[in-house]
Amino acid sequence: MKDSILILSGGMDSTTMLYDFQKRIALAISFDYGSKHNAREIPFAQMHCKRLGIEHIVIPMRFIADYFESSLLQGGDEIPEGNYDNDNMKSTVVPFRNGIMLSVAVGMAESRGLKNVMMANHGGDHAIYPDCRPEFVEAFDRAAQAGTYVGVRLVTPYTAITKADIARRGKLLGIDYSETWSCYKGGDRHCGRCGTCVERREAMAQAGIKDTTDYD
Repeated sequence: MKDSILILSGGMDSTTMLYDFQKRIALAISFDYGSKHNAREIPFAQMHCKRLGIEHIVIPMRFIADYFESSLLQGGDEIPEGNYDNDNMKSTVVPFRNGIMLSVAVGMAESRGLKNVMMANHGGDHAIYPDCRPEFVEAFDRAAQAGTYVGVRLVTPYTAITKADIARRGKLLGIDYSETWSCYKGGDRHCGRCGTCVERREAMAQAGIKDTTDYD
């Protein structure tokens, strides 16, 4: 049954997928790519994997912060505040981030004889992040199959559902979302005002979950 690698950030979505599909996840990978919040989210990824007895590794990709432009990255502009529908949120896009991470994960999967790479993109991501959209997922799945001897597949079970739907799954799975990190600013506490904090609050409210996140 252990046939998959999961890209695990330590946020709500990928942590939910970790618990949801734990029986088939052989390895979880986090990427330290120089974002402002990597240091806050990766420890949660490590903690949950240890709790479930799933192997976890962190792959350094600091070159992204050195050469790419995004407010999400260390040295970039200030993280904007507001809703993901606002145009200013496009500054948080890290160009082709998922494509790069998935390429590494596919190589890892073939190296370990695993058949699938899992990613926790969801319906709310599609409007702003091109490398979360269904057409990207479908194209990358085809590329992974064509480019590996074992025909590695990209598996994205949450593509067509909302973050609130994911939170509902997490509620059924008994996940304590205070043990996850979302805020892009990467401070001591969630700011409560950036796009991902706003989405986090809305998702938990819609799912009927008491939000125990420590906000500024």
